[in-house]
Amino acid sequence: MIRQAEASDEPEIRDCAEQAYARYVPLIGRKPAPMVADFAAQIAAGEVYVATDDQNTFQGFIVFYAEGEHILLENVAVLPRAAGHGVGRTLIRFCEKAARQRGMNAVHLYTNEKMTDNLSIYPKLGYVEVARRTENGFNRVYFEKSLT
Repeated sequence: MIRQAEASDEPEIRDCAEQAYARYVPLIGRKPAPMVADFAAQIAAGEVYVATDDQNTFQGFIVFYAEGEHILLENVAVLPRAAGHGVGRTLIRFCEKAARQRGMNAVHLYTNEKMTDNLSIYPKLGYVEVARRTENGFNRVYFEKSLT
């Protein structure tokens, strides 16, 4: 099940981000942006959704919002114990469905170039690499998926 996050979800969301991204800290040399996000503000803005299993146990989350004529998928993270069970894929599909419902024509996202798993996962989900840039000291790879 996927539902909009509530303020009370913030500790689990933060913990999930810490667990999901911890392995990248040594590769990047510092915490990646998703580990230091202002989740409370994102939740209050209605940008965060959580995935739970059939027993309502937290599995992961996604952060996305409208940006022009597309949705920016800013963050998707799954607890390591839930990884490999399609939770991330389900969250991304949820984002794409929400984008279509809002009349958006695409989903945009970026990932750190050191997160090599993502560089192979996103193309399998129909995302196309469109740019590479350094921003805020992070080397980012940008992807887009057309919804039309």
